[in-house]
Amino acid sequence: MAGQDHVRLSAGNFLQSAQVAAKEGKRGAPPVHLWDPPFCGDIDIVIKRDGTWFHEGTPIGRPGLVRLFSSILKKEGDEHFLVTPVEKVRLQVEDAPFVAVDFTAADGTITFETNVGDRVTAGPDHPIRVTFADDGEPSPYVEVRRGLEALIDRKSFYRLVDLGEEREGQFGVTSGGAFFPIIAAAALET
Repeated sequence: MAGQDHVRLSAGNFLQSAQVAAKEGKRGAPPVHLWDPPFCGDIDIVIKRDGTWFHEGTPIGRPGLVRLFSSILKKEGDEHFLVTPVEKVRLQVEDAPFVAVDFTAADGTITFETNVGDRVTAGPDHPIRVTFADDGEPSPYVEVRRGLEALIDRKSFYRLVDLGEEREGQFGVTSGGAFFPIIAAAALET
């Protein structure tokens, strides 16, 4: 309980630290991968599967604040943290922390845009992967940065499939010179 109180009491300080940290990363995301501050506890923030951020059960309605927090997000193992040079707090992520809400395809590349304004071109450094639930429902992802992924929304995934091709028994898409399988080609025939 004391750890939770500490995080609640320092939320204002954490926000100030986050704003300073984000300014350090004026051109792109701050270098959170270089920061290893002490763990300060859990914060009552949950990122839902649809990309909505909740604080203490209420959606965060300020897009600028969500973008700020998303810029200092870090993944360690299976856990997600908001990190500044001086503090680290754990938050909960239901699926992926971002949602790819659109993409453009041109000149052999597919560039995604996320719900928080990140743009990422799929390729060897930003792979696309697809998992399937027991009921066969696909969950497609693209890596945004350092292990943080965006769930590709349904409309974008359908558009992505339209770009697909078969290679060596796999159906998938190509971007940045890399082929990303979506499903076995034989499964499309059934």
